[in-house]
This record gives sequence, C-alpha cells and structure tokens, in this order.
Amino acid sequence: MKHTFNKEQGNWYIDLPNWTGTKAELQMVGGADTLLDRLSNNGTTVDVMLSTDKNCPEGFETLKRIIKTPPNGCIYHLGFAPVWLCNVTKFVFEGIFPKQINFKLI
Repeated sequence: MKHTFNKEQGNWYIDLPNWTGTKAELQMVGGADTLLDRLSNNGTTVDVMLSTDKNCPEGFETLKRIIKTPPNGCIYHLGFAPVWLCNVTKFVFEGIFPKQINFKLI
C-alpha cells in the first residue's frame, strides 16, 4: 500500500483522507519524524510503499516491533534508532501493530 507523508511548519504528518480524528493525531513523533527526515533527505514529502509480508520484499527496509507501549503505541527498530509509532499505525494496518513493517521509497 502507498502512503504519503508531508512536512508542514517543521512537523511530519501522514496523509490519511479517511481519518476521522484530529490532524494532531497524524503527526509523526518519537523518531518517526527523524526517519522521515532521513528518507526525504531533509525534504518535505515522502512517498512509501508499505508491506507486512513476513519475507521482506526486495528493495524494502524493515522496522521490527520490539515492545508495545500500551495504550497508545509500539516501539519499532530499524537498526540505527528506535521509532515509536502511535495508534494511527493500527488504523493503517487494519487494527493491529504488525510485528514488522517493510517500507520502500517510491
């Protein structure tokens, strides 16, 4: 699945047209913002393909879930720094925090 992240006034947000909560809930924090800065080369937009396949597809990197942080999120690890992902992750992945999230820039 394809998703777009946009940086507005120094803050990253995921673009989810069907989201019914607040825009503030879509803000990327806790290391996700740092990851998006890296992926965008400090730009303002990132388009990624996401997958939860157990076998990481070729050309994808993998965030692995390392700990749940109830009630609002999980910490994932990519190999350089932890990334905390909030309950918006459950919205994107149909109600779950996947054990791994594979991603690739498009």
